[in-house]
Formats: sequence, C-alpha cells, structure tokens
Amino acid sequence: MNKIVKLILCMGAGCFLATESMACTNVLITKGASKDGSVLISYSADSHQLYGELYFSPAGIFKKGSLLPITEWDTGRYLGEIAQVRRTYQTVGNMNEHQLIITETTFGGRPELYDPEGIMDYGSLIYITLQRARTAREAIAIMASLVEKYGYASSGESFSIGDKDEVWIMEMIGKGSKTDADGNNLRKGAVWVAARVPDGYICAHANQARITNIDFKDKENWMYSKDVVDFAREMGYFEGTDEEFSFADAYAPLNFGALRGCEARVWSAFNILGGGMIGDRDADEYLDFAMGYNPDNRLPLFIRPASKVGVKDIADVMRDHYEGTPMDMTVDIGAGGHHTPYRWRPMDFEVDGKTYLNERAIATQQTGFWIVCQSRGWIPDEIGGIIWFGVDDAATSCLTPVYTSVNAVPECIRTGNGSLIEYSPTSLFWVTNRIANFAYMLYDRVAPEVRALADARENAEIGRIPAIDAEAVRILGDKPKEEDIAAVREFLTEYSSNTAQDLFKAYSDMDIYLLLKYMDGNIKKQNPDGSFMDNGNSDRIPASPDQPGYSDKWKEAVVRDAGEVLLSE
Repeated sequence: MNKIVKLILCMGAGCFLATESMACTNVLITKGASKDGSVLISYSADSHQLYGELYFSPAGIFKKGSLLPITEWDTGRYLGEIAQVRRTYQTVGNMNEHQLIITETTFGGRPELYDPEGIMDYGSLIYITLQRARTAREAIAIMASLVEKYGYASSGESFSIGDKDEVWIMEMIGKGSKTDADGNNLRKGAVWVAARVPDGYICAHANQARITNIDFKDKENWMYSKDVVDFAREMGYFEGTDEEFSFADAYAPLNFGALRGCEARVWSAFNILGGGMIGDRDADEYLDFAMGYNPDNRLPLFIRPASKVGVKDIADVMRDHYEGTPMDMTVDIGAGGHHTPYRWRPMDFEVDGKTYLNERAIATQQTGFWIVCQSRGWIPDEIGGIIWFGVDDAATSCLTPVYTSVNAVPECIRTGNGSLIEYSPTSLFWVTNRIANFAYMLYDRVAPEVRALADARENAEIGRIPAIDAEAVRILGDKPKEEDIAAVREFLTEYSSNTAQDLFKAYSDMDIYLLLKYMDGNIKKQNPDGSFMDNGNSDRIPASPDQPGYSDKWKEAVVRDAGEVLLSE
C-alpha cells in the first residue's frame, strides 16, 4: 500500500467533505509587494450552487429604527433582522466606494462550534460590513461587533480584508450553543484573530485556518477577541501558556484533507509567486506538507514574492492546476485522452476497498465568479477602486474591469440575468460555461485558444487603464463639485459596461468558432487569415480535417485494458 493511500485510510475518507460546500481560494498582495503600489486581493467563489453575477448595492440613507433582514448568502434562508445604520456605502461585488475589499474562504473547523441561533452568516457579514466600513481596521471591528451582538451563523471562516494601505487576514469561528434556563445562548458570538500582512509580503488561504501563534504584545499588527485563548481552554482544545497557543490548531486541527485539498493550493500560489522559493527555502521542501505527508512542516503565513506582483500575475495564479508539480492533473490517465486538468466530484473514490483522491487545484470547474480586487490609494476613491470580475472557471474565463464608482453593473453580469437553473442568452456566465464545458472534452486543443483570447483581452485592458484613469482625473478636477463626481461616475460606468459587453460578444463569437472548428473530434484546417479552408471545389465543403486522436498515455491504458479485443494485426 503506497504512502498516500495509507494516509487517507488513516485520516478517514470523509476528510474532504467539509471543504466542498464553498471551497474558495484567496491570494493577498500588500502595496509594497505589488508592481504599482496597489493592494490586490484575489478570490474564487467556488460552489456547485453559486451563480456568477456581480452584486451591486448603491449607497443609501435610512430612517432611524430601520431594520435590515438577513438571509443566508449560501442558501437564501431567512435568519432574522438587525438594526440598519443611518447611511450605507455603495458596494460593487466585494469592494466598496472607499476601496475597501473583503473576501473569504471557509475552513469549517470544529463542528460543535456552529451556533444554530446565530443571525450573521459569513456572506452577510462581508457585504453588510462593506456597506458600513471605510478601512480594514474599521471592518474588523464592525465584523466582531456584529457577531457579538447578533450571533455567528456560519462555520469557521478566513477573511481577506484590505484597504488602500493595509491587508489583513482574519479568522473566525463561532462558540456553539449553551443555553441558560430561559433558553438564551450563553456563548453567542465568535472567537477570532486578525493579523496584518507585513508590507512587501503576500499571503494566501484556501479553506484551512492558517494563523497559528499570536503576538499578544504587538497591538499594532494583531487584533483578537478577548477570550480567544480562554475559550479554547474552556472547551478542552488547548492547555498551555498564551505564547504557546495556536488558533488553527485549537479551532481547526489539520487532517489529510485540510493539507492536500486546501493547504496545497496555498503552497502552489507561494511556489509560483515565490519563484520556486517559499521564504528562504526551496518550495519543494514543503511538498510533504502540501501533499499531506508531514503536517508538522507548516508553510509560513506570509512570504516575500520573487518579484513585484501585478493584476495579470495574480490572475494567472488563479488559473493554476499544479502544472509541473507532482500533483499535476494533466499527466496521469485521469486526464483522459486530452490532458484535462479536471476531476469531477466527489473528491475521493474507492477501488477494491482502498480510498483515493481527486486533486483540488486553485482553478476548478465549480467556480461561480472570481475576482481580483485592486485598491489604489494614490487616486481619488471615485476612480481608484477596480474589481476585475470573471465568471465560472478561471482557467477558461476572462477578467473584465469594473470601477467601484459605477452607477450600474454591465448587463451581461447583472444580478438576476439568469441563474443556475435558468439559462440566459445574454449572460456572460452561461456563454463562458458553454466554452468551458466544451474545453473539458478537448482540453489540449480548445483551452489554449480560449486562454489566448483571455490573455490578449486582459493585457489590453490593463494597458488601457492608465488612459481611462487620466481622463477620469481630468473630468473630476482638482476641486470636484457634485456635477463633476456625477460626470466621472457616468464616464466610468460607460467604460466598464462597454468593456464587459464587448467581452461577452467576443466569448459568444468564440463559442461559435470552437464548435465549427472542433466538432466531432475533427480539426478543420484554416487559412492564414483564420477563415476555414474549403476543399477547393465548394466554399460550403471544408478541406479534409486533421484527426490527431488521443494522448499516448490514453492509448497505452486502452491497450492494457482491452488490447486483445482491439488488436488489428
């Protein structure tokens, strides 16, 4: 029995299940680690039940005593009501008008700490806090106060929180339920810790709690609930001094699934952005941790990147399938005849009484939407915030820039334009899915063409942004009046909408082109100008197509399985 099978059997086949409901990935880049001084945070919202659309909430003013109904983001289940604030800020996706960013990954943690009576689920916590906070530190304080007052309705969560100057990672888990004689929950609230990512460094998290020891003396760079250690002692999760306490070990102990299904993605992001180094060690020295063999060989929480990181760099990290590593999904027979880096769920399977795994890479088929949020402190808030927004699998989709001061989001990514059970011919999510699902069948042929289109468009828009910024700054002026602000918002709305709708048109054209070129396993020949070559007699009949067949590994596997039946000589 090989090492990986032994570990799965030892740890338990169910270890992957907790990561599957909302299995997301975040990469956090401080302004000192970015190419242009931006704060950058990426997020893939990965769920088999999440539709790709860009949420939009305009700023509002509310009467005193107003109540805000809370529905659980994952399920739409009504949870209760909370007090509304007098004024809310505009939010576009996971950013607000002050360039604040909040994203997440779910780590689950100890199941007994879920509070069934809590009102604030993690999704509502994100989007309500974006409506109320200007800075990362303010956001942390508001999130902590909301769960303390109303209870926390989710399992363990890691949050990425960034503003124009700082980036923080915050980890939170509830306290479960313990009622008094009147049925009141004596444990309402959550335990949490937040660490500031040092400037010049990067961080990542992917469905596993990552903060271990807390520097209780450093009040500038650490925040935490007052009972974060005492509650762990009360529950029997920890014995020892405060200095020995580890949040992750107490509230979300590592198992094989947390390592191979979650921390491996962090390892991959660090490996790429660290240029093969993680801190002062070769990235391969941490492979035994990422692959689940050595939980004691922990990855660092923060690293310095090998070079400064830009929007395109972090976007491409989100497209990773472990290529070139021992976990590369394109090289084994599971990749089929076309080197497909995908494995359908569930994440484990049994053969002859032994349990095996399906890898979980950063790029995955069940993504609802994915983003790179860009906060730029040197530009006024009306211009500085950009959410680079994509739908479905990052590897086969393209990001489009939307400024956070827009008056409305583009039609093709507007909330309500389709759903997972309602096809919309005007939805970017649906045309992107059509392309992705075609690519999964013929990955080595189709995916490179889709990636070339995405690369060209993303690079072009990154190149256009300085000119758009400059024109917006000109419109806004040095001492902007209300009409100037309105004019710049209209200008950026038009740019964001036209760019997104042009992407929708390009993907719609690509959808048709791919079907024409690759239908039935053939590859139609093309002329130098890209048009399809005819047979020389009729412009309605194509030239004899290429038929390259399957990968060698696939052929060898078929021969081993059925060679005696298929042998033709």
